[in-house]
Amino acid sequence: MFPLHDPLDEITRRELAEYDDLVAALLARRGVVTKEDAEKFLSPSYDLHLHDPLLMIDMPKAARRFADAILAKEKIVVWSDYDCDGIPGGVLMHDFLQKVDANFENYIPHRHDEGYGMNVTGIESLAKNGAKLIVTVDSGITDIEPIARAAELGMQVIVTDHHLPGEKLPDAFAIVNPNAREDETYPYKSLCGSGVAWKLVVATLAMLRDSRPTSPRLRGATELPLGWEKWLLDMVGLATIADMVPLTGENRLLATYGLLVLRKSPRIGLQKLCRGMRVEQRSISEDDVGFMIAPRVNAASRIGEARDAFNLFTTHDENEASALAKKLERANRQRKAETGAITRAVHTRLKERGEMRSVIALGDPEWRPALLGLVANTIADEYERPVFLWGREGNMRLKGSMRSGDGTHALDLMRAAVDTFEDFGGHKAAGGFTVRDDAIFFLEDKLVEAHARLEMREEDDSLAHHVDAVITPEEATEALLKKVERLAPFGQENPKPVFLLREVALQEISRFGKAQEHLKLKILVDAERQNTMDAVTFFIKGPIARAVDTLTAGDKVNIIAHIERDTFSRGAPVRLRLLDIRLI
Repeated sequence: MFPLHDPLDEITRRELAEYDDLVAALLARRGVVTKEDAEKFLSPSYDLHLHDPLLMIDMPKAARRFADAILAKEKIVVWSDYDCDGIPGGVLMHDFLQKVDANFENYIPHRHDEGYGMNVTGIESLAKNGAKLIVTVDSGITDIEPIARAAELGMQVIVTDHHLPGEKLPDAFAIVNPNAREDETYPYKSLCGSGVAWKLVVATLAMLRDSRPTSPRLRGATELPLGWEKWLLDMVGLATIADMVPLTGENRLLATYGLLVLRKSPRIGLQKLCRGMRVEQRSISEDDVGFMIAPRVNAASRIGEARDAFNLFTTHDENEASALAKKLERANRQRKAETGAITRAVHTRLKERGEMRSVIALGDPEWRPALLGLVANTIADEYERPVFLWGREGNMRLKGSMRSGDGTHALDLMRAAVDTFEDFGGHKAAGGFTVRDDAIFFLEDKLVEAHARLEMREEDDSLAHHVDAVITPEEATEALLKKVERLAPFGQENPKPVFLLREVALQEISRFGKAQEHLKLKILVDAERQNTMDAVTFFIKGPIARAVDTLTAGDKVNIIAHIERDTFSRGAPVRLRLLDIRLI
């Protein structure tokens, strides 16, 4: 029913002898099989484990040009994406350039009106305002035409990005992207966009420090103390966790130190945001970033202006910070309301059609494309099949998002129906697409046919679908949680450990939330003393949704769950986060 991982082999167990069975097994399942790698994984060191940014192709060239532009007071423009990778990257660039007294501005394209990446209209407006150097963040690698136009207008472009390139690279002054070239020399390829931008800042700072003795512009108020760049890691950590890049290698280090800086960050906007969300800043976790902070940052561009999130993190004015934090909270509530309305509309249309096909493809010109990934994720989880949802952008293009839902590789499915799309991209589980107007009416038919043509689906080897250990409710203690927390922060390729609890007695079953959309079980820990612990899930769906209506108090069940802290209850007790439940 619930597959268990294979036990450790003897060689690996000896290599990880200083760790107990559970920690050793969890390390090995993450590819950490030597003593040295285990020490690096469990105790990442800023001084020992960061790679030299100058190892990245074009980094020396880019950092020298960036430093020279700062010293010469050339007009610099930071062009960043509008999501929770691009915005933090734009913020850290802003803080750096402000610190060195540069002549600069930040440009964030409007999600609905301009779309992702650079555009010729924006480039031309920057040229009119005197820009000489453009530095991109989390974008640029596929923007051939806008970068060519920048060159025609006398501007140079430094691309910092982490996305895969198209058929050719743009003709930029420098391209700093560990995924851009097959001969890349940087040892870690999975940095997020903000991580790459921060690497450019670190390299440029080193060159500016070398220039300081001969440059009066860098004396006095703009002294650059060693280690100052660490304060920018709050934004790098926020982006690394929010952008769902693998939390392995260098990303694990950046996320770990990023959380430490977030907990101490003097940013008044972050403090106001945390208070409004009832998140304790001094104990911010990766879950707080992923489920509380990032959605509000992304809501700024999905519903209104990405600039609001940018201004929140850069302002020093307490009144402005309060107003912006409240504005993002309102945007997030509106985002929830609109995604809820679209989700209900999808449910209604699926019920009306009756037949459930192997792929769901629905759309409406009135749906905001920016919200459709969230809805597609919910529908794909519920119906366990690929879901494509589309709406119309401000530029009148039909654009949407897809989620896999059943293990089908998202890109493989879109490639199999390639003549349907103007453009598409993504990864195994999710993607985005633009559809030709004349193809939209046959989109689902084409995708169903393509799905049938795929000869075999990749098996889902996610650790979340395997059990790391079998425990009893009595063993779900603070001591076990502390062992688990040694492997935090959790995320892509470092998922939270999964535990199986067999024949658990249900003491109480209840729903909570405004729409009764969440589930809480009280499970018996000690029958003699009638001690219980909570097991919860938010937004009931998938196998839990199928099981919940069959459960009654007194039933015995098998469950799989994460172990976590209930930070909203007094004393932050240990609880379980339900992943699956089966009646015995």
